[in-house]
Formats: sequence, C-alpha cells, structure tokens
Amino acid sequence: MSDSDTTNLTNPSIFILLGIPGLEAAHVWISIPFCAIYVIAIWGNFTILFIVKRETSLHGPMYYFLCMLAITDLVLSTSIQPKTLSIFWFNSREIYFSACLTQMYLLNCFAVMESGIFVAMAFDRYVAICDPLRHSTILTNRVVAKIALVVVLRGCIIVLPYPLLASQWPYCRSNIIHHSYCKHISVVSLACADIRASSHYSLTVTFFVTGLDLFFIAVSYSQILRAILSLHTREARLKTFGTCSSHLCAILVFYIPDVFSTVLHRFGRDVPLHALILLANVYLVVPPMLHPIIYGVRTKQIRERLLWLFTHKKIG
Repeated sequence: MSDSDTTNLTNPSIFILLGIPGLEAAHVWISIPFCAIYVIAIWGNFTILFIVKRETSLHGPMYYFLCMLAITDLVLSTSIQPKTLSIFWFNSREIYFSACLTQMYLLNCFAVMESGIFVAMAFDRYVAICDPLRHSTILTNRVVAKIALVVVLRGCIIVLPYPLLASQWPYCRSNIIHHSYCKHISVVSLACADIRASSHYSLTVTFFVTGLDLFFIAVSYSQILRAILSLHTREARLKTFGTCSSHLCAILVFYIPDVFSTVLHRFGRDVPLHALILLANVYLVVPPMLHPIIYGVRTKQIRERLLWLFTHKKIG
C-alpha cells in the first residue's frame, strides 16, 4: 500500500505498522535477537512466579512485589513482541484501530504500574533496613495488597485519557504508522486536528510519573544509605547493601532506557528514525528479559531454589 493510497482517509479502521523504516531489508535478522529476548523474558518471568508460588519461605512483601514486576513484564513483552515479530517474519503490518488503541493503553498502563512497583520495592527495602524489627508489622499482607491495588489503579486511571483522546481525533491524512508498534505520539501525530491536548498530557504524565517515582526512590535510598554507613563493620555494610543490589540494578535497567528514549523522541531532531524506533523497542523488550536474570543471579533465595529445582529434577 503506497502513501498516495492512504491520504484523505476518514477515520480508517485499519492502520499500517511499518516496523523499522529504513531497515526493512534487515527485519529477518533483527527478529532473531528480538525472538530470543522474548523467549528468555517469558521463561524467566514465569520461572520467578513458579518459584515464589512453590516456595513458602518466599511468601513475603519483597517477593510479592517481585511477582507483580514479573506479571507487568510479561504483559509488556506480550503486548508488543508477537505483533512486531509478525511484521518481521510475515510482513503482517495491518492492525485494527481498536487493537492499536488497546496496545497503546496496555503499554503505557503497565509501564506506569512497573514504575510504581519499583517505588513499592524501594519502600520495602527502606523498612527492612532502617526499621527491621517492625518490617513484618508494617508491611503486612493487607498493607501489601493495598499498595498493589494503588499501583494498579494509578496505572489504569492515569493512562486512560491516552486512548480516549486518541479515539476522538479524525485521521484523514494517512493510516501509516512509522513504527513497529502503536506508540502514542506516533499514532496521534497522524490526526488532522490539534493534538496538543494529547501531546501535553502524554508529556506531563511521562515527566510527572517518572520524576515523582524517582524522587520517592531517591528519598528511600538516601535513608537506606545513611543506615548502611552507620553500620560498624565493612562486612555488615556490604551484606546489607547486597540486599538492595538487585533492586538498584532493576531500576537502572528500567529507567535509563525510558528517560533516554523519551528525551530523544521529544528533542532528538537529528537522530535517524530507525535509531529512535530501535531504542523505543529496547526500552520495552530488554528490561522484561533482564529483570528475572538480575533477581535470579543477585537474590540468594531465588538462586538457591532455582539450583535446587534443576539438581532435584536431574537426580530424579
């Protein structure tokens, strides 16, 4: 379908995803790491869920939040990867407008949820290190459930205007999306209307949610660092800091590509489009793969349980 065939449209029911414009010839090769990343992400996050569910000693706040993180990662991966791979493998570029809005909502909703989960995990580490004797009384199962509910509702409500506003605009210029998935700004920019409401709201949510969450995480870790430095021995400081290392690595893996991708999409006028799209994909597909690896390697209880499962099955 050519560009000339898609002009002067009136709210088309189908949009066309181009994948990674400029790298069409390399789509099959690009699909190889994308597929591997998706398989590892699915396997790793389901493994985390299985281990925590099966091992009763892991039924605590930190691991409940870890399960929430695994679920959000599974949704983020599955909402984008199958369609992206179908574009790369089968040139299946069509997507219904309703499906496009659904994908847009899921991606942004669960990204906001994931950010909230990292704040909850930072609060858990703060209580565990700064007030360990009251950890079990402060973070009861009831409190954890309330925190989880707030995290979910925040993501669902804050992102709801994205598809609601996008569905109101008339799309009469083109139905071609120069992206591999329905990124919010890539979709609404096709509208032949004043989209400042969508653009400004998206920008406000991005900086407000990311900024506020990073602020709370920074406050938590400033108190954690102060508590760690007050310990008398180097061994105690290292051991205590080790309980936070996996969480810190996961935060860096999630936020650095997020902030970098957002800044470049908004202000990187001279950055090639294919580079922006690749970075946008990296932000969504790589963290779900790395998070279970980070927690599997850095968390002793999960690592030991995983090794036990493998050796037990091998012996059996």
